Amino acid sequence: MTAKSFDAIIIGAGQAGPPLAGRLTAAGMSVALIERKLVGGTCVNTGCMPTKAMVASAYAAHLARRAADYGVTLSGSVGVDYKAIKARKDKVSDDARGNLESWIAGMDGCTLFRGHARFETADTVRVGDDLLGAGKIFINTGGRASVPDLPGVDDIPFLTNSSMMDLDVLPRHLVVVGGSYVSLEFAQMFRRFGSQVTVIEKSPRLIGREDEDVSAAILSILENEDITVHLGAGDIGFARQGSDIAVTFIAGKAPAVGSHVLLAVGRTANTDDLGLDKAGVEVDKRGFIVVDDQLRTSVPGIWAMGDCNGKGAFTHTSYNDYEIVAANLLDNDPRRVSDRIEAYALYTDPPLGRCGMTEAAVRKSGRRALVGQRPMTRVGRAVEKGETQGFMKILADADTNKILGCSVLGPGGDEAIHCVLDLMYAKAPVSTLARAMHIHPTVSELLPTIAQELKPLA
Repeated sequence: MTAKSFDAIIIGAGQAGPPLAGRLTAAGMSVALIERKLVGGTCVNTGCMPTKAMVASAYAAHLARRAADYGVTLSGSVGVDYKAIKARKDKVSDDARGNLESWIAGMDGCTLFRGHARFETADTVRVGDDLLGAGKIFINTGGRASVPDLPGVDDIPFLTNSSMMDLDVLPRHLVVVGGSYVSLEFAQMFRRFGSQVTVIEKSPRLIGREDEDVSAAILSILENEDITVHLGAGDIGFARQGSDIAVTFIAGKAPAVGSHVLLAVGRTANTDDLGLDKAGVEVDKRGFIVVDDQLRTSVPGIWAMGDCNGKGAFTHTSYNDYEIVAANLLDNDPRRVSDRIEAYALYTDPPLGRCGMTEAAVRKSGRRALVGQRPMTRVGRAVEKGETQGFMKILADADTNKILGCSVLGPGGDEAIHCVLDLMYAKAPVSTLARAMHIHPTVSELLPTIAQELKPLA
């Protein structure tokens, strides 16, 4: 069979694929864009957009229950209509996906193929009955929830972050296995909807990549909302118990018995069924596609963007991958993955905004460092809002005054963090932040104050 010829093939219509198709077609190239499920990828369909829509509903319920704290009276108790919450969430996703579909459909030079893509050679890809060929191929296939090989896991009906989006009943008791970003967002969300929630984590603390003070503060936030957290779970297993599910976590302790179980223990790259071996594309032992600093794979003419390359696990890193590829190919701008600064957020309430190095990483580096910290109880805007859980912390190099990292756990933390992140990209010293005049009253206004009060990291 003769392959249908294109200038470029993009496998996956997640956060990097469609914008790259837009740039390539605008440059006069013909592009085949392949998607086997729904355009928009994880973010639009099962990740950022639907979950943050649900987080917003959970926050509204939580705030309504606290109305009396603000001198507001409500007649009757605060209830939750989970079907209405789901309908709102679905509309947010459907509208975003519909807009993306329309944009792709109107993109001159782009042909959308629906189906599963598999390499046949390094420059040909089969999608159903169609064989496509191109000199440039871009892989943007994303990732999926990992399912751990734990005793009894195949005997129970478990949920993942994706199948949670299809759930149309409110769990009576949700048992969440995993104590990191995805799991904690769902845990707090469903507790606020009215479910009893238990979190089981094998590590001795939550979100182990964060500093211990961040982990401890988030544990306190969850426990303040009557979420049960079991840490150091070294013996996790599952068994049916009538219509419920029993989750063992420590030998000799009574299991957590819930109506629903959510597995949130990590992500796996969607690379195992692409025929990468036929193209000669190298993957690492975890299944992530090996790429260089400009996202080129081991095969000339093939690039990998987004979650499938192991260089980031966020919508913003995926989109930045597209920008790096487009800059190198079309703009004669040698952008690199190593240019970017690690930054992300945890969307509990209050949210955590993070950029740069953690305190643990700074200590491990052996450099002389400065640190400043302020609890939200001493941030006027947080006090005024009645949301004083959390703190802010800034780290800087004592010898160069370079900003090394920042954590903002508190109201607006996911937004306030950019005050520091942008200065880090500008390579400005911490003294620039210290001399800045921020708007009052805001959470961000205390960042310059913290920068003025840095002390040696003991």
